[in-house]
Amino acid sequence: MGMQSKFDGQYTTDWSTALAERSERMKSSIIRELLKYTMIPGMISFAGGLPAPEAFPVRDFQDACSWVLGHDAERALQYGPTEGFAPLKDYLVEAMRKYELPAGRHNVLFTNGSQQALDLIGRAFLNRGDKIITGRPTYLGAIQAWNVYGPEYVTVPLDDDGMRIDELEKALEANPTAKFIYVLPNFHNPAGTTLTLERRYRLVELAAKHGAFVIEDDPYGELRFEGEDIIPICALHKENTLYLSTFSKTLAPSLRLGWIVAPEEVIAKLVQAKQGTDLHTSNLVQYLAYDICQRGLIRAHVRKIRSIYRDRRDAMLAAMEEHFPEGVTWTRPQGGLFLWARMPESLNATDLLDIAVEEKVAFVPGHAFYPGGCDGHCCMRLNFSYSSPEIIEEGIVRLGRAIKRLMDQA
Repeated sequence: MGMQSKFDGQYTTDWSTALAERSERMKSSIIRELLKYTMIPGMISFAGGLPAPEAFPVRDFQDACSWVLGHDAERALQYGPTEGFAPLKDYLVEAMRKYELPAGRHNVLFTNGSQQALDLIGRAFLNRGDKIITGRPTYLGAIQAWNVYGPEYVTVPLDDDGMRIDELEKALEANPTAKFIYVLPNFHNPAGTTLTLERRYRLVELAAKHGAFVIEDDPYGELRFEGEDIIPICALHKENTLYLSTFSKTLAPSLRLGWIVAPEEVIAKLVQAKQGTDLHTSNLVQYLAYDICQRGLIRAHVRKIRSIYRDRRDAMLAAMEEHFPEGVTWTRPQGGLFLWARMPESLNATDLLDIAVEEKVAFVPGHAFYPGGCDGHCCMRLNFSYSSPEIIEEGIVRLGRAIKRLMDQA
């Protein structure tokens, strides 16, 4: 029997009034909310952004753990510098030269996933009412990270070649105080599109002309299935760009290991922001990642998952061609984890989700990827990396059936 406190029944804090005003701008992730559907027996989910678990490099991690703990445990298990493990920085600096990314050790900061990088940017740069320019749609995690700081979003539509630069120019002219432009140039989440080289050059020119800097979020750049790599925006104007990437998509998401490349003075301020948050990213995780990288194992692993994800993308595209009704369109990504489907404007993806769950298939309705949920009602994001080609085909059969049911009701 538990001990009863003499204060029981007396004054209790009203937590609703104790919370800070900014907490009202915190919202749950719809993607996390949709995870409950994955618990339903027989449910096929295209809702997450999960890598293929059967492809995780388990043996490589076992060997890395054995080596690191057998040869360098005292340092790997100790506190580390906020800036990160220097040998892993040096590896990344050299690896990024492949993409013509100009960086030195002092231009790199490790973070707990690139999601933390987004939050640190908000901490360091955003005041309430600041205007920031994003795509329409854009990455849900960025909206979540920045909402708490109270910015105003100016959105620019996308087409099959990424952010529309003609509309970006209009947005910058109409919002001369815009602080930065946020862009996912490679295999956009959620749209699956890739920003062309011509548009990258033009974006850099417009940002410099209008006094805005660029946040280049590139978690999927290594996952190209076809076509040629396109030079990063950061390589075109390193003094005006913050580049973000992660090991979550190339090694394993549970590492929570991302990084920022930025001018040294920006890194110094982000280091201060991180020191007040978590001191440093896990030392052990950085040592493990370095061991896997420096032995060349990551390159073979990336080749492997590119092949797996290419097959799964192809399976989804083929199934959609066969089983989706006329009037539904979708993107054809050259890499990454997602594609974006659009139904006729008269249909609502939230209504579709209710029917789809009855058919035992789930996805993310498109409105979640628009700041304020002001658009995207007829769109949906579909993930192809997690499920096998056979399950993908069955899931698309079910989703196609759900769309037809919704059309019949309209």
